[in-house]
Amino acid sequence: MAVPKTSVLVLDCAEPEELADFYAALLNAEVHVGNELDIVEIVGHSGVHLAIRRDHGYAPPSWPRPDDSQQAHLRILVAREDIDEAEREAVGLGARPLDTKNNGGARDTRLYSDPAGHSFTLATHDQ
Repeated sequence: MAVPKTSVLVLDCAEPEELADFYAALLNAEVHVGNELDIVEIVGHSGVHLAIRRDHGYAPPSWPRPDDSQQAHLRILVAREDIDEAEREAVGLGARPLDTKNNGGARDTRLYSDPAGHSFTLATHDQ
């Protein structure tokens, strides 16, 4: 019999509280500070569960990478009619657009960097 499990994506950064506040606001979630030193969790509805860990030697990831390899990143799904508002919200919270070569017309996937330099996408889904 398998032991029940769950998973949490952990992002490293220099200031976990600040990055946790960014993702909690973006994902309409709550910040939970636990007993474990240097770890802050973001928990919300619809299965949102992230953790942010302090890394005293943190260096932001580079994008795009010269070898064009895929780095781990978050894919945040929003309804098609909400993508423009989600983009305004993300940028207003401190996200930086990474892929601006095709700014004309509707785009179903948009790539950003969070305040600590991790990449994430806003992508549409049909409800």
